Amino acid sequence: MNLPNAVTAGRIAVTPLIAWLPMAPSSGLRLVAFLLFVVAAVTDYVDGQLARSRKEETDLGRLLDPLADKLLLVATCIPMFLLMRGGSPMVDTWPAKALSNVLPFRTPFGDVSLAWWVLALILGRELFMTIFRQVAARRGVVISAIGPAKWKTGLQLLWIGSAYCWFFAATLAASKGWDTTLWNSFANFNGVVGVLAMIGSIALTIYSLGLYLRSYGRVLRV
Repeated sequence: MNLPNAVTAGRIAVTPLIAWLPMAPSSGLRLVAFLLFVVAAVTDYVDGQLARSRKEETDLGRLLDPLADKLLLVATCIPMFLLMRGGSPMVDTWPAKALSNVLPFRTPFGDVSLAWWVLALILGRELFMTIFRQVAARRGVVISAIGPAKWKTGLQLLWIGSAYCWFFAATLAASKGWDTTLWNSFANFNGVVGVLAMIGSIALTIYSLGLYLRSYGRVLRV
């Protein structure tokens, strides 16, 4: 196994930890999850660059890289959905929410949770494109990544990174009793970044899928 493939395999290996660690109500474990996610996001770019610069692109790499991407997306969306749910009316203050593992984004306009349909749209699109590419490949058509899809991936990583950062920061702040102006400013800034990245990734998910269907939809015709 060459170095780029080893990097990709390492990303796959840490994915279960990235999924599991945020579920533990510990600021330390959630910090580790955030750092592992950052490493995984960076290596998603690095392994491709290594393969091209070292001329070590292989069939194994072409198989592992998209698999690693899909696994990371699923592994992060599930804990995000579970932790960023709406709270009950009995748990309406921010420290109580954080200590009860109810961690929607905080923004100046109120809390923003992760709706089920967002998760269904993001994961459904990835599943469809995986099948779409396989059908196209069997018919001799290669569907390459397009610009809007690459931007979509970038915004998804920013959105997920903001959420994982929030899980750590909110848990730490709640346990320490922080309620300062500086802390509230950070919480609102992180929340706005996360929500805007989420909205952007949703829009590009729909837009890029439309472009793929317009350009390659013919391969679905019998």
